[in-house]
Amino acid sequence: MRSQLWRVWRSLALVMAVSAMVACSPIAPAAQEAAPDNPVQPELVVFAAASLTDAFQAIGETFAAEHDAVVTFNFAGSQQLAQQLSGGAPADVFASANARQMEAAVGTGRIDAGTIQTFAHNRLVVVTPADNPGEIATLADLARPGIKLVLADSAVPVGQYSLDFLAKAIAQGEMEEGYDEAVLANIVSYENNVRTVLAKVVLGEADAGIVYSSDVTGEERNRVQIIDIPDALNVVASYPVAPLQDSAHPELAAAFVDYLRSARGQATLAEYGFIPITTE
Repeated sequence: MRSQLWRVWRSLALVMAVSAMVACSPIAPAAQEAAPDNPVQPELVVFAAASLTDAFQAIGETFAAEHDAVVTFNFAGSQQLAQQLSGGAPADVFASANARQMEAAVGTGRIDAGTIQTFAHNRLVVVTPADNPGEIATLADLARPGIKLVLADSAVPVGQYSLDFLAKAIAQGEMEEGYDEAVLANIVSYENNVRTVLAKVVLGEADAGIVYSSDVTGEERNRVQIIDIPDALNVVASYPVAPLQDSAHPELAAAFVDYLRSARGQATLAEYGFIPITTE
């Protein structure tokens, strides 16, 4: 009987000793867990005019690889992007297709006017569907009754540039009086960005449209016919860019702007039909 009590007592003592050791053992906090091998990459958010889509995607891929970052683009009409910035949308860089929308962004207080730099130029061309159903051969044909023309809205940079072209055609005597009014009477729709203008022409929803020359490079060139606008009547579009003052990654934003103006950035832009800037 006594030996049985002793065995019970010894078992209880062993259990109590083990419990005490466990209670006194330190517990590693979650913060001491092994750090991940790959830290989170910074994300650069770039607001860019729709006409920059192809060129910027190529530039973004190279820039992201070289800076170990993620580059996220928001492509839209410059006027839409300026409105989004005015509403507080987070962004690091704004690349516009004209000075007007960049000035609007400056007015929000989010961009310092002193940081704005031009990084590219562009010019206008007239495009028709590949089969050219309207039989448009010259600029004068745009005023022919019954022609279906599509333009970007005047609030969109390319839309305003298109109106400037029509005004120059009259002012310089290249077209008869009333040419601009006849052309405007043929417009069947106004679009929010240049890519939509091109898409409607490609799909045959219009006989012609006015877009940037950079919009009809590569495969798109085979899907339309192009009618050049002479230099005397054309409008040179200038593209400004600037970092946002409230950028989450100011150094990365500045580096992206510098890359656009670098020899490599200019070469890529030229490859996609943009006119390089002159060295300042």
